[in-house]
Amino acid sequence: MKNKILAACLSMLSFGALASEPAINGANTAWILTATALVLMMTLPGLALFYGGLVRSKNVLSILMQCFSIAAVCSILWFVVGYSLAFTAGNAFIGDFSKVLLMGVNPSDVAGDIPEPLFMLFQMTFAIITPALIIGGFAERMKFSAVLVFCAFWLIFVYVPVTHWVWGGGWLAQMGFYDFAGGAVVHITCGVAALVAAIVLGPRHGFPKTAMLPHNMTMTVTGAGLLWVGWFGFNGGSALAANGNAAMAMLVTHISAAMGAMTWAAIEWKKFGKPSALGIVTGMVAGLGTITPASGFVGPGGALIIGLLAGFVCFHATVFIKQKVKIDDSLDVFPVHGVGGILGTLLVGVFSSTELGVFSGYGFGEGNETMMDQVIVQAIGVAATIVYTAIISFILFKIVSFMTGGLRVTEDQESQGLDISQHEESGYSL
Repeated sequence: MKNKILAACLSMLSFGALASEPAINGANTAWILTATALVLMMTLPGLALFYGGLVRSKNVLSILMQCFSIAAVCSILWFVVGYSLAFTAGNAFIGDFSKVLLMGVNPSDVAGDIPEPLFMLFQMTFAIITPALIIGGFAERMKFSAVLVFCAFWLIFVYVPVTHWVWGGGWLAQMGFYDFAGGAVVHITCGVAALVAAIVLGPRHGFPKTAMLPHNMTMTVTGAGLLWVGWFGFNGGSALAANGNAAMAMLVTHISAAMGAMTWAAIEWKKFGKPSALGIVTGMVAGLGTITPASGFVGPGGALIIGLLAGFVCFHATVFIKQKVKIDDSLDVFPVHGVGGILGTLLVGVFSSTELGVFSGYGFGEGNETMMDQVIVQAIGVAATIVYTAIISFILFKIVSFMTGGLRVTEDQESQGLDISQHEESGYSL
C-alpha cells in the first residue's frame, strides 16, 4: 500500500544516515527509473500533444510552450524547495526546509530501498504534470507571463501542502486516507484549480454560441495513446517496487481505462448515433484518472466498475459544466480530472473492501475497520482538498493578476491567437 510504503520511505529518509551500508534494491531501482521516464513522457510529449490538438490551430504552439515551460519551472522549484516541504517530517500540514536544494542527500542515500535522488525525481514528474493539467481550464485566453507565475505559486502553495498531507506523513495519511497515485494530490487539485480559473477568467469570446472544435484530432489521439502508456508508470510506479502490487496496479489501470473509453463511446453512440474519436479518448482519460487513487487497493473486478462509472459520470459532468452551467473549462479538466478524481477517491473506500466477492480489494487503511469508516475518511480528504485548493487558487489568481497587469490577453490578441500574440510564431506554415 502506497501510504505504508511512503511511511517506510520517510522513516528511512530520517534515519538513513545512521545506517552504515544502505541497501539499494537493483530491481526496484530499475523499475522506478523506467516509471519516472514514463511519467515525464505523460507531460512531454503526451499531454502537450493531447491538449495541443484540442485547441484551435492559432493556439497550438501556446499549449506546447506552456507544457514545456511548466515542466522546466516546476522541476527547478521542486528541486530547490518543493521536495523538502513535501517529504520531510515537519508537521501535520507541511514539511520543513532540511532538504532544500537536496542538502545532505547523497547518491547512496535511500528512500525505502531505492536511491533517494530517484525517489525525489519520480515525485518531481508528478509535480510537473499536475499544474500542466490545469492549463486546459484557461486554454486560449491567458497571458503566458500569468501562466508561469500562477503555476509556480500554485505548485508551492497548493500541490506541495496537499502532497505532504497525503504522502508525506501529514494529517490525512495519519487518518488512513487512501490515495495510491494521486486522486486527491493530482486530479482533484488540478480539476478544482481549472474550474476556478475558468470562472475567474471568464469564457473565451464567442463561447458558447461559437463552435470551438479541436483543430487536429490526430495529434490528440497520439497524445492520448502516450498518456495511456505513461499511466503504467504513474500508477504502477507508485508501488515504489517491482512487485505484485505494481503489477496489479498496472492491470487495474488498464482495465479501468478500457472500460471508461468504451462507456463514453457507447453513450455517444446511443445519444448521437455515432461514437467519436474525441469521446473515446476522453473516456479513456476519465477511466485513468478515476482509477488512480484506487489502483493499489482494488482488484480487477472493482476496476471494471470504476471504469464504467468514470465514463458515465464524467460524460454527464462534462455536459453539465459546458451546456447547463455554461462554464468555459476549455478542455474539460474539471469534469474529467476533477470529477474523476473525486469519484475514484470515494470509490476506493468501497472497492478496497475484502467482502465483495469478485469485486473485492485488499483491505482498509490502518484504524478503519469497516467500509463506512474508510468512506468517511475518504470523504474528509476529498472535502479538505476541494476547499483548500479552491480558496488558495482563487487568492493566487488575484495576486497574479495584480503582478502581471491582468490574467487575460486582450480581445484582439485572443482573436489573433496566442501563438502570434504571445510568442510571435505560428504552428503551421500557410
